[in-house]
Amino acid sequence: MKKSFFIILLTISPIIAWGQTTVYVGSISGDVEPAMAAYVERMIEMTDKPDAVLILKMDTFGGRVDAALNIVDILTRTQNVKTIAYVTDKAISAGALIALACQSLYMKPHTTIGDCAPIIYDSSGPQMLGEKFQSPLRAKFRALAKKNGYPPLLAEAMVSSEKAVYEIIYDSNDVQYMDQHTYNDLTDRQKEKIKQKRTLVPENELLTMDDTEACQLGFSKKTAENMNDIFSDLSLTDQSVINIEESWSEQMVRWIYSVSSILLLIGMAAMYMELKSPGFGMFGIIGIIFLGIVFFAQYFVGLSDHLELLLIAMAIILMGFEIFVFPGFGFSGLSAIGCIALALIFSFQDFVIPSPNMPWEGQLMINNSINVLGSAILAWIFSIVLFRLILPKTSHLVSGPYLDTNLADAHVTDQSTMRLDIGDTGIAKTLLRPSGKMAIGKDIYDVVTQGEFIQQGSEIRVLNIKGARIIVKQI
Repeated sequence: MKKSFFIILLTISPIIAWGQTTVYVGSISGDVEPAMAAYVERMIEMTDKPDAVLILKMDTFGGRVDAALNIVDILTRTQNVKTIAYVTDKAISAGALIALACQSLYMKPHTTIGDCAPIIYDSSGPQMLGEKFQSPLRAKFRALAKKNGYPPLLAEAMVSSEKAVYEIIYDSNDVQYMDQHTYNDLTDRQKEKIKQKRTLVPENELLTMDDTEACQLGFSKKTAENMNDIFSDLSLTDQSVINIEESWSEQMVRWIYSVSSILLLIGMAAMYMELKSPGFGMFGIIGIIFLGIVFFAQYFVGLSDHLELLLIAMAIILMGFEIFVFPGFGFSGLSAIGCIALALIFSFQDFVIPSPNMPWEGQLMINNSINVLGSAILAWIFSIVLFRLILPKTSHLVSGPYLDTNLADAHVTDQSTMRLDIGDTGIAKTLLRPSGKMAIGKDIYDVVTQGEFIQQGSEIRVLNIKGARIIVKQI
């Protein structure tokens, strides 16, 4: 009897285990940037297995297009895991792109999604980029919409505002979305079957939806008050839940990315001061540490590769030539700084030459160049200010010993340059016993008597001049 029970248990155990679903919960919050892509890639590596569900809680205004597209590629390459986006506050711009890359979408009450127009910031504020930038993004939104069952035309309306989008309801209650061009191409007979025409997205406006509108337009599965509502809707109430948090290293890399401009400024200023100083010392160590932190952060998220390492190695070699072989700031020093600048520019992007099919790459390279070169210029200015204005004053803040002697009592000791003749008179500046100092007007001379002592302040006359030796006597 016991043996039969054991056999039955072994038989049904795989079936029970096979029916279990593991639910993983991650988070997409804050700015979309390369460190976030590294975090999403780690989540997919952990969860991409049969009977797994990954829920991404989303609260972001967007960020870098290249990072968002990288996350989209990671999500669409999954083989087994079911991906679900859960908008807990907002999924705007690049956040909307990531949300539509998931297979299903849920939204919390009073949340929003949409508005993914590519923009750039200039002196007059945010400016929408033109058709060259919008076209590849529209194509990506359209592909994701078709893949995951969202309305393609409405997905495109999140990117471009040139076209109005209408909701067409036929007599058969079928619903279709079309733009003005498609509507104008309808025949009169087709238009006669239309029961209602409603403007969903006016011209020159981008599609942004709240949770209710997203449900009505076929984007959101359901307005979910909390995670339990999603579990209930997907029949996952009794399944195990694993939260995937950002690791300390991922959090550190995101922080480094946020202050990378300051780290670049300090690192480049230290390297410049090292090149202007003899030997290799504290400034060189500080520069290597700060620039190394920036480079390591980019390498961690997969932006830096062999080319950047090669440029850094060349910079170290050239800097060695500058310090030990050709002292002074010259060609080797400039070449080393150039290699470091190129390595840093490339480390902020995952390409070397911008692709014409991805026009935002060119803009990203310009921004990275401005960031690095601007930091180099500011570092140069800061170094000059530090050397000429700040460091000379630090001696008063640090205890001595110092040499306090100045040139107030300096005197001439060469007869060829002395304005002095035999018979000139002056005053004993100090006690003469028998040597001391004599003052004639503003000039001070070292003098000696013929052996007698003369009190300070006494009137004296020059008796003889032998080389630099001046012999005097009291009047």
